[in-house]
Amino acid sequence: MEKMKLNRMKRLKQNWFFFLLLFILSPTVIGERRVIHIEIINHLFVPDQITIKSGEKIKLVIFNRDKTPEEFESYELNREKVIMGGRKANIFIGPLATGEYPFFGEFNQKTALGKIIVE
Repeated sequence: MEKMKLNRMKRLKQNWFFFLLLFILSPTVIGERRVIHIEIINHLFVPDQITIKSGEKIKLVIFNRDKTPEEFESYELNREKVIMGGRKANIFIGPLATGEYPFFGEFNQKTALGKIIVE
């Protein structure tokens, strides 16, 4: 019985150490992504075109400078995120295969257009 308790405690310590290590290293892993900033100004994405390398992971930081909300949406990227006026949002993308991935603003589809080009 004592041996079972000691084994259980040993496994608990190992699991705790593993989760602690994972917690410490996770910001480092995310930090390796390239950060690309996009702004929404007058219902336009600025810049409206981004070029990245095939297989690259990126973090889009989108700042909506308009007073009204906008939704970043892309069917090809399988992403959608409402960004309130004056607020920022982070969207993680990748790795992607070579090609073009359009995105648009759901609330201003005629003007808020952009694309990610993967080379």
